[in-house]
Amino acid sequence: MILAIDIGNTNIVLGGIEHGRRVFTARCGSDRNKTEDEYAMLFEGILKMHGVAPGDIEGGILSSVVPYLRTIIPRAVHLLTGKHILVVGSGLKTGLNIRMDNPASVGSDLVVDAVAALSKYPTPIAIFDMGTATTLSVIAKNGDYIGGMIIPGLRLSVDALSARAAALPYISLRTPPRLIGSNTVDCMQSGAIYGCAAMMDGLIDRVEEELGEPVTAVLTGGLGALVAPHCRREIHLEQDLLIHGLQILYEKNQARKKK
Repeated sequence: MILAIDIGNTNIVLGGIEHGRRVFTARCGSDRNKTEDEYAMLFEGILKMHGVAPGDIEGGILSSVVPYLRTIIPRAVHLLTGKHILVVGSGLKTGLNIRMDNPASVGSDLVVDAVAALSKYPTPIAIFDMGTATTLSVIAKNGDYIGGMIIPGLRLSVDALSARAAALPYISLRTPPRLIGSNTVDCMQSGAIYGCAAMMDGLIDRVEEELGEPVTAVLTGGLGALVAPHCRREIHLEQDLLIHGLQILYEKNQARKKK
């Protein structure tokens, strides 16, 4: 089994992959205060919960947008399993042509998203990833990564609104009973959910206008399932897109080593 790990600013997603099939997916919080020993104990508990022994892990791959954890987590995995894992970044073969002013500045999560989407959908592609930030990545007809957008995340935006407006409470994110809210909480939830859905619909329209052709829209990230049903454009929901991309990159680079 290989261990695929995606480290975001809010959550860490772990996926166990065996013979090309995802055996489990688990989430835990991204904690910059934890040591490699603490993460090793945490991962050991997650593996045990899914019936996996540390000795079952033959290798792994990691993408991270948190620099500190990019070094701590590989150490934790090595401490637990004795295996050195791959880290998405400079030197790792991705097969992706990034046409940005500074290709090295593109987050490893966006690279992995793009690799996964290219393996499943026709180009051009617009990929939304809803995390701490909501990102939009655009893949051109020829498969090149040509750019995108970075937008304040849904949870971050709602919490900032509550923090800065004294009369507005902190709320849970769920779909309200009606589009037009009849109380403060419903109004905030409606603005957050339907506003985000309308934003994605509108951005897809504008991307298509700039490219001059229709795009395949893909949505991933923790809050994607909450927003996707309210989008009017067709959007393919892929909650394990990053894990799938990490699997592809692991296999590509293992095959490269064997040559």
